[in-house]
Amino acid sequence: MYYDMINTHLEDLEMLTWCENHHEEQLTLLKELAAIPAPSHQEEQRAAFIKNWLEKQGAKGVYIDEALNVIIPVGDVKYKPLVVFAAHSDVVFGDMDQLPLVIEDGLIKCPGVGDDTANLVMLLMAAKYIAEQKILPKEGGMLLVANSGEEGLGNLKGSRQLIKDFGHRMKEFISFDCTAHALINGAVGSKRFKVEVKTEGGHSFSNFGNKNAIAYLSAMIQELYQIQVPEKGITTYNVGTISGGTSVNTIAQQAEMLYEFRSDEKESIEIMEEKFNAVIEAYRQKGVEVNVTVVGERPCSAEVDERVQSEMAGRIADAIQRYFGWQPSASKASTDCNIPLSVGIPAIAIGGCKGVGVHTREEYLELNTLEPGLRFVMDFLQETFYN
Repeated sequence: MYYDMINTHLEDLEMLTWCENHHEEQLTLLKELAAIPAPSHQEEQRAAFIKNWLEKQGAKGVYIDEALNVIIPVGDVKYKPLVVFAAHSDVVFGDMDQLPLVIEDGLIKCPGVGDDTANLVMLLMAAKYIAEQKILPKEGGMLLVANSGEEGLGNLKGSRQLIKDFGHRMKEFISFDCTAHALINGAVGSKRFKVEVKTEGGHSFSNFGNKNAIAYLSAMIQELYQIQVPEKGITTYNVGTISGGTSVNTIAQQAEMLYEFRSDEKESIEIMEEKFNAVIEAYRQKGVEVNVTVVGERPCSAEVDERVQSEMAGRIADAIQRYFGWQPSASKASTDCNIPLSVGIPAIAIGGCKGVGVHTREEYLELNTLEPGLRFVMDFLQETFYN
């Protein structure tokens, strides 16, 4: 059991006991929060719930910013250097009704439960402890943030707002996201497009031979899938959705898709954009109207202080080893950390739970990882505290 691996690394044994005594409250909060729908750009219900819950726990100065980030300021956040701990409130699913949640066989099952609701709950429980104990940072200030817009076309809205408002004083950014197996210490950038094709269309019988938007879009997709990715770094591409047409007996006048490419190398993203633009222009030369709209853009990492980044990664890996019994594997991904990393702020993403099925409706977490996850989060945050 994970519980058996836990030792008394925490200098503050009261904190250790507090985690154990509040496990049921942690689970209750997770069940309540996971059921609240929160598609990207529509996190209002969760944001309101979180702010209300925090205020009931005694947290002071909690506010919701213009990007729907729920911000809990701790210490001097106006003038001093800041450490930011965040977990995103949005989920990848578009549901606006209550999300289905089931607990059985030692598992908690719900779309978005691990990405990222369970981690968010751990951060909120830490905020509760800080408020109860009236804890302040050793120096400077700290922000605990339930941030918005991490998923899909959220385009990292919440993280961007944090950098806009606090980036000049931010010295570290830690995102609690997904599972405890992967330590994300680099950014995978991306560009995302809506591509719309328009033609004259017509009746399937009397206008047979007219250009069909679906046919042209299909051919375009085939060409995009023949693109050879650059050798530098790891580069991928994907068509995520397609739609169009009117009826079975109508030559389609309009069809569209969502398309992306991503890479951990900025140069490779630029090469992919050149190849993408060449395909688009070739279809325009065929007399087809093609409209392209950028719907998302996530930057790669810039130069970051390697000493600070490595030290952060080491502390996190050690804490995961203590509470879960394994070493997380270092990797690059597209997370809220893309934005701070792109402006040179050391940033790492790591989760505090174990589960399967991220971005599927069958997602689940192992219940017995929730308590060690909370201990991990509290342990990591306590380095910033003094009583």
